[in-house]
Parts: sequence; C-alpha cells; structure tokens
Amino acid sequence: MLTREFCAENMTFVPAAVAAGAARVELCDNFAVGGTTPSYGVIRAAVTHARETGTAVMCMVRPRGGDFEYTATEAAVMRDDLLMAKRLGVDGVVFGCLRDGRLDRELTAELVRLAHEPSAEAPRGVAVTFHMAFDALSSADQLEAIDWLAEQGVERILTHGGPAGTPIADNLERLRACVERAAGRLTILPGGGITWENAEDVAAALGVSEVHGTKIVRVA
Repeated sequence: MLTREFCAENMTFVPAAVAAGAARVELCDNFAVGGTTPSYGVIRAAVTHARETGTAVMCMVRPRGGDFEYTATEAAVMRDDLLMAKRLGVDGVVFGCLRDGRLDRELTAELVRLAHEPSAEAPRGVAVTFHMAFDALSSADQLEAIDWLAEQGVERILTHGGPAGTPIADNLERLRACVERAAGRLTILPGGGITWENAEDVAAALGVSEVHGTKIVRVA
C-alpha cells in the first residue's frame, strides 16, 4: 500500500486531499518561499481533522524562506515552534538545518531530541522528517548525512534527488543511491514532481512505499 503524503499550504485542500486518499499531510505555509511554519490555528484545525479521519499530520518548522542556515535567534524560534506543534498534537515535524553548506549537526540533534522527547501531549514523542535542505548538500555529504541522521533516529528524509525544478525522472538514479544507503534505517521520501499520475511508477522504480507532493492525490 503506497502512503501518499499531501503537502498543504493551509487547510483549504486538506479535507479533499484526505478524501482522495492522502494518508499523511505535511502542513506548512508560504509555498512561494518553499514553505514555512504554519500558524497555531491552522495546525490545530489540521490535527482536529486528522483525528476524525485517521490521518497523520507532519508540521513544517522553518522560520523563514531562503537558505537553511539559521541564526541563534532563528534557532530559538524553531525550538518554540516545534514544541508548540507538539503540544497541538501533530504526529511529526519537518525541518532541515545546515551550517557552512554542510549538515548542522548541533542544531539538528537538539531539534531531534526535542521532537522525540516524551511529553504529556506526546508520550512517545513525534517523528522527524529532514526536509529538502538535504538536496543542498554535496553528493558525498548526502550519503554521510543519511548515516548520521539514521543514528539520531530521524524517521525520514524528504528529497527530490536533484536540483529543484528538475524532472523527477532525471533523479531516479540518485534517489536509488539514497534508498540503498539508507538500507531501511530510515525512509527516503521522494518528492517534487511526483503527482497522482506518476506516483505508483516512481515508487515502483525506487522500491519505496511513501511519496510526497502537492498533487500526490487527485483533488478536484
């Protein structure tokens, strides 16, 4: 069974996407800059709907558009937003942190710990997806990052397998290399250019069971 993760900018299409077969929703704001942290109200509404429909909600934690190298002030904002999303009952959080063009292990490890740490609202913690900041790493750094993120207990890496805007078909070889390196320790979640029309073919070509996109299900 293929898990389809629908990327939603707000609540507008969430009910229709779930009705169309989305098993999980990645909730964010501001698609124009690649997605940022959604508002308190939007998160609460999505979680309420998800509980009624058996759908999972992943919440973007990103304080702004642009690059993925964050100041100390921005890192503090990310901590607060992550904890807010956790209190509201999300199933997971989505973030990506770099430093000098490489994985920011210090901030990433701290955010992973905060996500996985049990709390009153999340007795088992919440899952972590490292998002497409991964695609800004060099090929060699990506493979090392997979190893390190798996060691931290990160559940998924969302990746297009190549530069933004390139056809997903052009990136299958790189995505296969990532799937092979992950070796089941975490899930490689392909996204970007995957739609309800080609999702099954892409998943079969990569041997994955989860796919991500804004058009991953057919919403009228």
